[in-house]
Amino acid sequence: MKIVPLLLVSLTLFAADDDWPRWRGPNDDGVARGDVPLEFSATKNLAWKTHIPGRGHSSPVIWGDRIFLTTAIPTGEVADEYAPAVRKEHRFVVMCLDRNTGKVLWERTARTATPPDGHETPYGSYASNTPVTDGKRVYAFFESRGIFVYDLNGKLEWQKDFPQMHKRGEFGEGTPTMLDGDTLYLKFDQEKGSYLLALDKNTGKELWRVERDEPSSWSPPLMVTYKGKKQLITSGTTVRSYDPATGKVIWQCAGLGLNAIPAPVSADGIAYVMTGFQRPNMMAIRIDREGDLTGTDAVIWSTNRGTPYNPSPVIQNDILYFFNDAAMLSVFKASTGEAYYKQQRLPGAHNLKSSPVAVNGKLYIATEEGDVFVLKMGEKFEVLATNSMGDEMFIATPAVAGGSMYLRGRSTLYCVK
Repeated sequence: MKIVPLLLVSLTLFAADDDWPRWRGPNDDGVARGDVPLEFSATKNLAWKTHIPGRGHSSPVIWGDRIFLTTAIPTGEVADEYAPAVRKEHRFVVMCLDRNTGKVLWERTARTATPPDGHETPYGSYASNTPVTDGKRVYAFFESRGIFVYDLNGKLEWQKDFPQMHKRGEFGEGTPTMLDGDTLYLKFDQEKGSYLLALDKNTGKELWRVERDEPSSWSPPLMVTYKGKKQLITSGTTVRSYDPATGKVIWQCAGLGLNAIPAPVSADGIAYVMTGFQRPNMMAIRIDREGDLTGTDAVIWSTNRGTPYNPSPVIQNDILYFFNDAAMLSVFKASTGEAYYKQQRLPGAHNLKSSPVAVNGKLYIATEEGDVFVLKMGEKFEVLATNSMGDEMFIATPAVAGGSMYLRGRSTLYCVK
């Protein structure tokens, strides 16, 4: 691959309105700023597309004029880069692209290793953890393969290794990173020995570590500030809120099923948490409490119908939007649990692993079949557009910044503008 030389230019270190620095956007709620085209395709309103080698389901993150993403590239010859690449040696790679042109500015191999675990389905990859950036550095978390921290010019500033994890099944790893202030929060939920870790983002120094009585999960921690107090909320079979300064549990609430994947969201003092595998459930929990909230009035409503297995929800204007994996959308009044509508199927037969993104009153959802639907947000179901990207498959969640949408397919990153 030809690498375009990186021009040494000054980079702003303040988040602009159109940056997308982490997986669920600037506010961790799936809501973007600005707008993007309603209609597009592999030829219409497509600004550029760039081949991404290897395999990765992490989403791109964006700061200024740069895009960062991760991928895992087999070191040997393979007939199909996207075929199941079980137990082969891989390069774990961090890439930086020019946001305006899609040209590769730099590429760094963080580590070369043969993972002992496999991913035997199309939904797993060795680069599923979405990185995070603060405008000074990009933090690339590969879980068992460690965390690698680069400046925006690609210089490695520090790295830290972690023990091999043991996740359920063959789906692999993929928990996104939470960055808040000067602290990185990394969640290692697995079949035995789960823990939550806080690191100094500048040095990698461990600040605290707490054990978690949890099986495998993939949902990221969520930082919430309510009434001037911060809480770090995690989903598992038990939902827990931690003091982010010490790791002490503030409150906890049992009631979710196995395989917590959807990200928690929060608004107006309520946390919304959900699972869609065995014993599916969704709960709306008041966060101004302490202790064990299981079975108390802190759980203001719940539902076990139509809850997501993989896609994370969107919350805006007291409305909660959530899809299940069969591409059926439910829309609830967030504060009360009143259903505006339930399990409304997208046109045709579609499946979802990607999460929806809200843009200027419209909900964009990228499907496994390569179609990107645009729905009108609000109390009634209305499809505004169906955009086909051809022979494509979307597992990664789109990123939106500066009037453009960035869609990561099997081996291509698309910029719609």
